[in-house]
Amino acid sequence: MSTHYGTHPPSTEQSCIPSTDIKAQPRGEIMQIEAETVEDRGPVFVSNMAFNNGNNNDPFRYFKNIQRATNVKFQEHHVSRDKRGKVLGQKGGFRGCTVWLTGLSGAGKTTISFALEEYLVSRGIHAYSLDGDNVRTGLNKDLGFSPEDREENIRRIAEVAKLFADGGTVCISSFISPYTKDRNKARKLHEESGLKFFECHVNTPIEICEQRDVKGLYKKAREGKIKGFTGIDSAYEAPENPDLKLKAGELSIDECVEMLAHLLKENDVLPEGVIDSVKELFVPNDRVELARTEAQTLPSLEINKLDLQWVQVLSEGWATPLSGFMRERQYLQCHHFACLLDDGVSNQSIPIVLPVETEHKERLEDCTAFCLRYDGKPVAILRKPEFYKHNKDERCGRKFGISNPGHPYVKVVYLIDCITLQPKKININL
Repeated sequence: MSTHYGTHPPSTEQSCIPSTDIKAQPRGEIMQIEAETVEDRGPVFVSNMAFNNGNNNDPFRYFKNIQRATNVKFQEHHVSRDKRGKVLGQKGGFRGCTVWLTGLSGAGKTTISFALEEYLVSRGIHAYSLDGDNVRTGLNKDLGFSPEDREENIRRIAEVAKLFADGGTVCISSFISPYTKDRNKARKLHEESGLKFFECHVNTPIEICEQRDVKGLYKKAREGKIKGFTGIDSAYEAPENPDLKLKAGELSIDECVEMLAHLLKENDVLPEGVIDSVKELFVPNDRVELARTEAQTLPSLEINKLDLQWVQVLSEGWATPLSGFMRERQYLQCHHFACLLDDGVSNQSIPIVLPVETEHKERLEDCTAFCLRYDGKPVAILRKPEFYKHNKDERCGRKFGISNPGHPYVKVVYLIDCITLQPKKININL
């Protein structure tokens, strides 16, 4: 061990310390650092000058990312993520992830972040927003805006966001985070822990940001009163391939929130029922001819007028979130709970199924897709069909409280043979 006193920061070469045995001891007006030297390159030394003050005079800037704590071991939790998810309300299921909003000051990150947080919480999804200014009033109040401090700021926030996400919360982080390498480190930290991370660029032109200038910071930066201001005299490295780009200068807050919600839904974070939209099943206009051509090549099933009406209900989105006739799991949930329970709770007391006779079941059960026809005309394509027992007695008993065929609706049910068919997905062009 060697000891040295001094008043100047060390060179980069001298600051390479492999030993974890680092101790800082006060010595009046200076501070002593004890550490092993590296290949006789000389001792490491610093003074006790004011640190973390936003400039390069921070004597600890070389040590911030060094593991100082020794004899520590990460402890695994006894509660799994799956168990955490099951206790988080009616929209249960593990949904922990981090939505990372990056962009210039005044781009709208905080506004969008708080709006998304409100949107999710009001729908039973646990969410929490970490805002740049808020964090700097507490956890990171010892950091300035030098490149080193910005890096440390993002490192700490990434760690905090990971903890929120690991606890099953949708963590929304709104930080300028100007450097690509820091954002990539945050993503890597999450992915190494098996957590989803979405980098979202709030892409608002600097001209619009300056027009907004709610805090008056751009004006001060232009006047030279603020140094190192991102976008003025400090670089902002825009994401090259973000998970989502939000043009907040053109879109409304609600539109930005909707885009973020759809991003989370597409990545299996949010259940279908959380999205405020009707799920129509019509074939897009540019694919209608392809669908008609495909229908001509598929086996077909002739349906009656009542079945056609249910196809219409599904196609127009009246049965959202269903994407086709019910699977057996959905059919049973409808009977027993009058709700659909997968991906959140949706009221559904009426079974929407397509009954077929046994001969058609035997003909179609090995098909991956077939066409529904009415009066010989194709109206829908059913994909990945599932056949299961109709259980007419149970259906009639639960829905009508009676199984006597004299009841007009019970009679309709009993006219059908014992098989019900359900497609996972239907494409409809009526």
